[in-house]
Amino acid sequence: MLAAFVTRTDADNPLQALEVGERPAPEVPQGWARVRLKAASLNHHDLWSLRGVGLPDERLPMILGCDGAGLDDEGNEVIVHSVISSPGWRGDETLDPRRSLLSEVHQGTLADEVVVPKGNLVPKPAGLSWEEAACLPTAWLTAYRMLFTQGQVVPGQTILVQGAGGGVATALIALGRAAGVRVWVTSRDEAKRSRAVELGADQAFESGARLPERVDAVMETVGAATWSHSVKSLKPGGAIVICGATSGAAPKNAELNRIFFLQLRVLGSTMGTREELGRLAQFLRSSGVRPKIDTVLPLERAREGFEKLLGGDVVGKVVFSS
Repeated sequence: MLAAFVTRTDADNPLQALEVGERPAPEVPQGWARVRLKAASLNHHDLWSLRGVGLPDERLPMILGCDGAGLDDEGNEVIVHSVISSPGWRGDETLDPRRSLLSEVHQGTLADEVVVPKGNLVPKPAGLSWEEAACLPTAWLTAYRMLFTQGQVVPGQTILVQGAGGGVATALIALGRAAGVRVWVTSRDEAKRSRAVELGADQAFESGARLPERVDAVMETVGAATWSHSVKSLKPGGAIVICGATSGAAPKNAELNRIFFLQLRVLGSTMGTREELGRLAQFLRSSGVRPKIDTVLPLERAREGFEKLLGGDVVGKVVFSS
């Protein structure tokens, strides 16, 4: 079968490690299911995998890709949930210390077929295209959990999204607006601020700018560079929900005095559960919100999609179709 995969990693030149060609079709272990993929989307996780981050040599060769949608062997239209629990784990899979994402331990979705545990299949609503459904399992699921599970954001509240350019930020804007939340964003880049407003943000500000008022929650993906601003932007009792730290994990000023005096909450958030992915898909079906797709390419042209993502030349998701 056709796949985009890696047999050796390259920390300095990740595209040199990308291979697109034939791989053996996967066997289906007991309790697992085969999905014949109709679409799969690209994430920065795939670029990090090419660099060898979280993917040691002993696991190679590895098919890349976390996100996908397709048909199971019974002909059901499904979305693939990419968080794989360890054997015997019960409960919230994001809390399993031995969990992994597809393409870390188990072969990924940038292929004609993928196999996953049967419990990792989520019905695809009829109103979503294959390409739209394939965008949901990583960035959009992360945003959904940040907003509604960890942040407990409700209609009428105001949130601040730090860093307006990434896939999670884009999903936060769309989901927040659809849920009746006022969404403010920050970015150092004027073009990204303008694009965020076009996508549905109520206002966009320079990074670190003083806000018109304090917010109920901050969605934090940037880390050290924006941490102090995030803490100072919150109302008493407000929450920072953090899913990443692209600028570093050690802020110069942790603002601990402000955190305890104002009784602020700091909440970590990683991916989401199968049930949350199902709720996200239904929310999109009923609300009409759809992921923004930058480019759709056949899988044999996967290198073009990786080049676009690496160069930052994307607004929305890169999707490969089968």
